[in-house]
Amino acid sequence: MFADRKPNALAWLWLSLAIIVFDQLSKQWVLRTLPEYTPVAVIPHFWNWFRSYNNGAAFSFLDKAGGWQIWLFSGLAIVISALLASWLRKARRNDWRQALPYALVIGGALGNVIDRILHGHVIDFIQWYAGSYYWPSFNIADSAIVVGAVGIALFSMFDTKKAQD
Repeated sequence: MFADRKPNALAWLWLSLAIIVFDQLSKQWVLRTLPEYTPVAVIPHFWNWFRSYNNGAAFSFLDKAGGWQIWLFSGLAIVISALLASWLRKARRNDWRQALPYALVIGGALGNVIDRILHGHVIDFIQWYAGSYYWPSFNIADSAIVVGAVGIALFSMFDTKKAQD
């Protein structure tokens, strides 16, 4: 009966958990050591540690919306994470092209949900810039979300093996 079942990719949730832990530990370090809104050079003219807060979503979307957006983005992240986890359950464990990006997005999304619930905002601290052009500050969770989303897009566009199955 179970001989036909292949192990699913839920084991990749350990990566999601690792991202959440690393993200939260990095943010605790930021809260203990970095001054607010004061650049601390890591690589001059390119990279600063810069503690800031985001009440909204990517690029501070809805940052000044009055607080309701915290619950909207938290709920959305939880729903998306649950959907991706259900897709992990259906995926094969060794299908890393599918499992890896899903696990990255889940870990990043839930890392930022924890911030929103605990602090009422997301803690950002990585700032890249060139001259007077600054990329919006971000964090480990944001990085995992972006890398995972890019992976989902790229692997779905270029995965010819799936199309043949």
